[in-house]
Amino acid sequence: MENESRIVIYDEQLKIEAYILQGIVQPFPNHFHEFYVIGLMDQGQRYLKCKNSEYALKKNDMIIFNPNDNHGCAQLGDELLTYYGLNVPKDVLLKLVEEITGERSLPVFFTNVIQDDEAIAIYRPLHHMIMERTTEFEKEEHLFLLISHLLQNYNQQFDTTSVNCDNEIEKACRYIEDNYNQHLSLDEICKTVGLSKSSLLRGFTKSKGVTPYRYLETIRISKARKYLEEGLLPIEVAHLTGFSDQSHFTNYFSQFIGLSPGIYRDIFNHKDLPDE
Repeated sequence: MENESRIVIYDEQLKIEAYILQGIVQPFPNHFHEFYVIGLMDQGQRYLKCKNSEYALKKNDMIIFNPNDNHGCAQLGDELLTYYGLNVPKDVLLKLVEEITGERSLPVFFTNVIQDDEAIAIYRPLHHMIMERTTEFEKEEHLFLLISHLLQNYNQQFDTTSVNCDNEIEKACRYIEDNYNQHLSLDEICKTVGLSKSSLLRGFTKSKGVTPYRYLETIRISKARKYLEEGLLPIEVAHLTGFSDQSHFTNYFSQFIGLSPGIYRDIFNHKDLPDE
């Protein structure tokens, strides 16, 4: 149909596939996949039959298919569909589960349709970052947080045991503060402090109330404010604080401060300069 759209992106870093289906009205016959599917209904309604259960999918319903879960679906109502999906190969999820739980085994999620605001709050930015081809480690953070959440709530074998790692978390903070202007990755932070990615994310969030990437963003914005107050141009500040480009810097600065970098700079320098 003229209004139909299918956009598919393969993420080389995460080794997963993200896609958006819009305006699709065709029915899909009963079938299964050899990979995991994690989807989100953003608009419209679909009839879903999965493993002899029937569902009327609506906005903000999340879908989880294990490999070989047979399912088929069809259009419900007149509202056009918008659906976000992630395809996660078994070997990729196996590695994630091992890093999160320490156990090398594939999960079997015991429900196929969930309503979970916390999962959605992680899923939406993750999907967006993949579609936008971002390379920041925030993307990997969100994938770990999403899988951890799904394992903890929808897979009975999840181990919630936690260990005290306050010293390692403080070391991670110092490392981020000392290297905020570099292109950091979860791998190098974990290697520096001697924690797995799962332990770092859980321990850091519990101790600091934010993820490591949000901590990095906060440090970068704090440094950026000082540079701008000293009169440096936004394009210079973007480079000095480790942002990939000026547009990326402007978006984050505006989100945190409520003003563009150019306007913030002018407040302290009393000059009528362009915003960027």
